[in-house]
Amino acid sequence: MSAGPKKSSILLIDDDVELGVMLGDFLATDNISLTACISGEAGLTRIADQNFDLVILDLMLPGINGLDVLRQLRQTSELPIIMLTARGDDVDRIIGLEFGADDYLAKPFNPRELLARIKAILRRANAKPNEQTRLELGAICLDPRTRIASVHEQQLKLTGTEFEILRCLLKTPGEVVAKEHLSETALGRRLLPYDRSIDTHISNLRSKLEKAGNNNETIQNQRGKGYLLIPGQDHSQ
Repeated sequence: MSAGPKKSSILLIDDDVELGVMLGDFLATDNISLTACISGEAGLTRIADQNFDLVILDLMLPGINGLDVLRQLRQTSELPIIMLTARGDDVDRIIGLEFGADDYLAKPFNPRELLARIKAILRRANAKPNEQTRLELGAICLDPRTRIASVHEQQLKLTGTEFEILRCLLKTPGEVVAKEHLSETALGRRLLPYDRSIDTHISNLRSKLEKAGNNNETIQNQRGKGYLLIPGQDHSQ
């Protein structure tokens, strides 16, 4: 007999015990195993001791708050993270994305919407790249096979979302890539009205490229259209 599809393992860090029980039962029907922790400290310990495919992180936690947990995780891990925020709490949402969360969902939410977000991120994380060719522009190099991006041969610490955005921009340098396309490719979902997720991920990506010494190629915004990666001028002549 052939083995069935691999069960995905997800960690929920949320002090709402009932939510954990409900999500555990709901996700189990889609071959997803959920482990629940009710504090940031317990969540960090679990991640250190066990391998997970994705983390669902509530920002409102007792003890270490969700933003601090997120900050600590991103120092050592590129594990995909979906953060849960209070509805309308735009400031925490933006800060969470700036700290490296891949996506967010506002409470209260429909479990089917959360499942869709989970599947989209896991598909992206587990996908075997169709393209085998390295993408290069100036000092920037991206290898889809190893999922490593670098500037001046210095590896960048990118989240999965940031990597996919950079890949999209590198494929067509100098050409505008629509925000809708970036959202569907990098987040696996359609762009929602007033959704600033892609803008925040782009800002993070710009900052990481600049800190790595990339002073030539720039990511520019075409208002109402999308983003493009502008090739730098060759000053070697």
